[in-house]
Amino acid sequence: MPIITVVDDDISVRKSLDRLIRSAGMDVRVFATAEEFLDSANPRKPDCLILDVQLPGLSGIELLHHLGVHEYNVPVIFITAHESDEDAMSEAVSDWTVAYLIKPLGGDELLEAVRAALKWKPNKEGGSLPRRSHE
Repeated sequence: MPIITVVDDDISVRKSLDRLIRSAGMDVRVFATAEEFLDSANPRKPDCLILDVQLPGLSGIELLHHLGVHEYNVPVIFITAHESDEDAMSEAVSDWTVAYLIKPLGGDELLEAVRAALKWKPNKEGGSLPRRSHE
């Protein structure tokens, strides 16, 4: 069963994503901060990370860069409530970035991005975000 990890400081987002992803037959781990995720002792690496862009402490983007430095490559879906933050969007670009989604998230939209992440192969040419969406 795929493991999806959600890192978001908003408890209502964590709870709703936990329910949504479990309803799709996947296992979910939720964390309120990047540091909490990094300090966790989970034996199995997640198959996909859903990261809030703006977190207290280490941001979702900083977490992605930290993981990349340690060659901990996992497909990532960024979520944010800040639609107009072009700097964050450009910083989120990586070989492992699958989508950049704007809150509020539609359930179908998120599950589609998760399914794409589970099939993800890194983009060796770099470049742009594969998808930016807003419902």
